[in-house]
Amino acid sequence: MAEIPDTVVLEERAELAMNAVAGLPDAGMDGIPYFSADLLARPAVLRHGDWDWGSSHGRLLDACVLARHMTGKDTWREVEDGYRRRLAGFFGPDGLSYRRARPEAGWPAHANLIDQRAVLLSLTTSYLSDGDPEVRRLADGHVAALKRIAVKERDVWFYPASEYTPDGWPSPNAIALHLAPDPASFSGRLIMPLLRYHQATGNEDALELCGWFARLIVEKSGVYHEDGSFNPARAYRSGHFHTRLGTLEGLARYALHTSDHELTAFVRRSYDWALGQATAFGWTPGDLADQRYEHESCSLVDLIGLGATLARAGHTSYWGVVERFLRNHLVESQLLDLSWVQSAPDTSGDEPGWTTHVRVGERVLGAFAGYGAPNDFVCDVELGRGHTADVQACCVGSGVRGLFWGWNNVVAADDRATRVHLLLNRATRQVTVLSHLPHEGRVDLDVHEDLRELRVRIPGWAGYAKVRVTRPSGDFDGTRTGAWAPDGYLSIPAPRRGERVTVTFPVPERTSTEVAAGREYQVRWRGDDVTGISPEGTARPMYSARKVHPTAPRRPYELNRPTTEWTW
Repeated sequence: MAEIPDTVVLEERAELAMNAVAGLPDAGMDGIPYFSADLLARPAVLRHGDWDWGSSHGRLLDACVLARHMTGKDTWREVEDGYRRRLAGFFGPDGLSYRRARPEAGWPAHANLIDQRAVLLSLTTSYLSDGDPEVRRLADGHVAALKRIAVKERDVWFYPASEYTPDGWPSPNAIALHLAPDPASFSGRLIMPLLRYHQATGNEDALELCGWFARLIVEKSGVYHEDGSFNPARAYRSGHFHTRLGTLEGLARYALHTSDHELTAFVRRSYDWALGQATAFGWTPGDLADQRYEHESCSLVDLIGLGATLARAGHTSYWGVVERFLRNHLVESQLLDLSWVQSAPDTSGDEPGWTTHVRVGERVLGAFAGYGAPNDFVCDVELGRGHTADVQACCVGSGVRGLFWGWNNVVAADDRATRVHLLLNRATRQVTVLSHLPHEGRVDLDVHEDLRELRVRIPGWAGYAKVRVTRPSGDFDGTRTGAWAPDGYLSIPAPRRGERVTVTFPVPERTSTEVAAGREYQVRWRGDDVTGISPEGTARPMYSARKVHPTAPRRPYELNRPTTEWTW
């Protein structure tokens, strides 16, 4: 087995996360997954919730397929098939995905509009991966239903409620009054999977919905202010970050698809504003009200995906944001230590169908933080809502998607050049990237086929004068004429198959003051990596265990090099 630098491997993190994806299903509920976990409780507890149906199944099925592609492993096929089977069973005759009724909790059967996004996300990913005609049949019917139930006025289409019932919209009066409650939550977030499904299949209804929902958001809704800030009103979920950022991701993709530069500028204003509310390492507030003290991993994944889309649209400075968030708060938000979690020895305290206290930590090992603090996996503050949930199924699924966003964008190739956007370990058909960061400013590039040009993004903090390229045909540094391409990337002309190119550069250390929900944190950096934060967390501290060595340690690991690549 080959040896690689012992640094972040995104596909390995996806494999670790699959333990939680496989651990959430409740055998006593035919595999319906628990939604949340309280790991501070003694004993810890897993709970069901009203998101158990299309939302959780869509997110977790999506994670199964993405992890399979990233790792090249079929280990979790039974888990994946279970999520797919149950998800298919939630579809009603009208083509929508329905939550099951639980009268004892006051939950009627209905098609929640937030669920529909997760459902279409997973169907699209499944079709991209496997091309299953049954998946396409379900997805075509789903898109047709989403179009059919939209209220269609001359200049806008919208949904007049958060849920649709077997008997139709719950309030005809809401339609008569032209009410469109929080369009970001119920319409805007659908744009991203609708557009990708159209690109994969040519479904014209999906593209038409994208156009109408984009118009609704940008011209008719008031979700975003002119300066890009989020509308904090209650009618807009107090500026809920996950749904606003997810909507922006869809708009950015639609702008790229339609070459709408004005729409891209609209998205950038809001993205830049959102980055100003986040820390430089990726912690985000949940909203602009009581949830502003809590970080939801789903929001961070939205920032990563949106940054990558804007970077692909030509705004390449956002690749640095994407890599910084991947290296720090995404991987640091993954649960890898259970020493602080206590589970019950038996099921005597369980409430079948609702909670369990048995093997809770073991079942969610590899999960991503549901609501976390800047310095701790757990958010347990005096302000806002206090302590809520440490793990949420949505964040487990989203965390894997965030890893995929990164992994899928490390290397990109076209007829002109192969570009290394992110300095993270990754094997592709053209080149294998081996990153020694943060220990050393060194990236090894093993070339697998003759290339016209290889370009490498060098972080701005590395400068250019001390950037050095070592290759068999001759070394050069960043001061050489022709060393840099017009896009600002380091240019390595005509690398040959079998060649190793090594790029080195300095890695500076610095300290910054980061503000999260009004509290200051002193953060130590080495390049793009946080090496420490003060004050430290208390329940499961983040960043405290990070070590930097003079040279990168090495370990045996075989990076997956897919024979067939597909993108999202």
